[in-house]
Amino acid sequence: MKRKTSPELAQLIQRFFEEYLPGLRGMSTHTIRSYRDAVVLFLRFIARETNRGIETLQVTDLTATRVEGFLMSLERERHNGITTRNTRLAALHTFARFVVLRQPQRLAQFQAILNVPFKRGARETPIEYFDSRELEALFKSIDRASPQGTRDYALFALMFNTGGRVQEILNLNVQDLRLESPYQVRLHGKGNKVRVCPLWPATVKCLRAHLEQQSRTLDRPDNVRLFSNRNGAPLTRFGVGYLLQKYVAVAAERVATLRGKSLHPHCLRHTTALSLLKSGVDFATISQWLGHSTLNVTMRYA
Repeated sequence: MKRKTSPELAQLIQRFFEEYLPGLRGMSTHTIRSYRDAVVLFLRFIARETNRGIETLQVTDLTATRVEGFLMSLERERHNGITTRNTRLAALHTFARFVVLRQPQRLAQFQAILNVPFKRGARETPIEYFDSRELEALFKSIDRASPQGTRDYALFALMFNTGGRVQEILNLNVQDLRLESPYQVRLHGKGNKVRVCPLWPATVKCLRAHLEQQSRTLDRPDNVRLFSNRNGAPLTRFGVGYLLQKYVAVAAERVATLRGKSLHPHCLRHTTALSLLKSGVDFATISQWLGHSTLNVTMRYA
């Protein structure tokens, strides 16, 4: 007899992605896509293990034993590292909590899934960051006599000042800046969370110079992007990476240690975290300022 299909699991998954993650949790599109990939892979694994179609799976098919088997398959068959494995498990943990909130009668089943532990392991590669001499050489390599150089100097100064993610900085509009005392910038982070970061006077000076340069050629209302390319279009992550590599290559002629490093824009975020930790700023303040777990990664290097 053919197994009857139940819409229960499908409805739970639909509400999880359409209501819970974006609405109640306020997660970003990127995170939701990552969770989606994890759930899809898990359902495919269960379907293969049970020799059934995904459309016939039931809520009772989601067990801790199958989660453990799924995680092992990620490592053995897909050759995923510890980080990816733990990311997939985090998505399943979140889904398990969601189900328990709506179906408390399944608490024991999904509590067992929540008890599946994350895997501990050392990072495969060290965290790269700029030391003080390297950072100074980076900024000295930027020619501030040109509009592009003024923009790039302000861009990297703001990234280092705030420890912001690249996309957070690129998403900034002029109206997100407060260039009168108290100097501040409003960053829109993951999950649509907003945080306010203080600006150093030197950073404010760079930003003012950048805006003055831009206003000579462009009509810049408050609701346009702070950083744009020569054509007036917003800068991209790829563009920022290209600019950083260009200036690092010039700076490496002054500071030889830059030649052996694999540096990318996110390294400025780690540089900020380390600099603040070494200066004695308390962990809670820095964590609030940076808006995520970068400190968890960089603490061991402080």
